[in-house]
Amino acid sequence: MNMKRTRSRNHRSGSSGGGSRQQNGQIPLNRNHVFDSNGPEVRVRGTAQQLFEKYLQLGRDATSGGDRVTAEACFQHAEHYFRILNAMAQAAQQAQIERQERAARSRSAYQQENGGNNLADEPQPSPDREENEESAAAVS
Repeated sequence: MNMKRTRSRNHRSGSSGGGSRQQNGQIPLNRNHVFDSNGPEVRVRGTAQQLFEKYLQLGRDATSGGDRVTAEACFQHAEHYFRILNAMAQAAQQAQIERQERAARSRSAYQQENGGNNLADEPQPSPDREENEESAAAVS
């Protein structure tokens, strides 16, 4: 009765094995994410910004060489990475807005908890009033 152990013990069910994989095949919206791109003629590796610039240059080179088909393919690849850059910028802007709203909510909650007794809420004397009070005290 020599039974072999199944190899399924090393497989994780219900989870993706690597931590860098995204759900639903989405691209991580991180400016520093490195992409491996199989372009029309070459394989290119770099950030979305680097790939955008590289494919634009490859498209220009192909255009100057008279290869319109390769140029169009390179420009389409460049457009793809341009769209990724725009999506990253929108996500970063949305995240910044959410952070600002969250900070404003936490500030207002803090002020409500402390009954509004916050140094920032107290009226501050104007610099002109302080100078006038000091000069009046010096004269007396």
